[in-house]
Amino acid sequence: MQAASTIYVRKDLKERLNGLKRHPKESYNDVIEHLVSLALDDEPLSEEAIKGLEEALEDIKKGNLISEEVIRKKYGVE
Repeated sequence: MQAASTIYVRKDLKERLNGLKRHPKESYNDVIEHLVSLALDDEPLSEEAIKGLEEALEDIKKGNLISEEVIRKKYGVE
């Protein structure tokens, strides 16, 4: 059997954890394990993805951006 620890969780956070349960009897350990697995990405970025991010950062630095307002008007989204 694995060792267990007791942790302090604020009431508001406990309520948020309750909202993340996939079924009412799911343990907090399972909820936390699921959150940790979502937070960690085991697959490294591909060279293509890294290049795309670098290009996007350069565009941002150069000011090559279109505002959300302009895009909304262009596509008629209110």
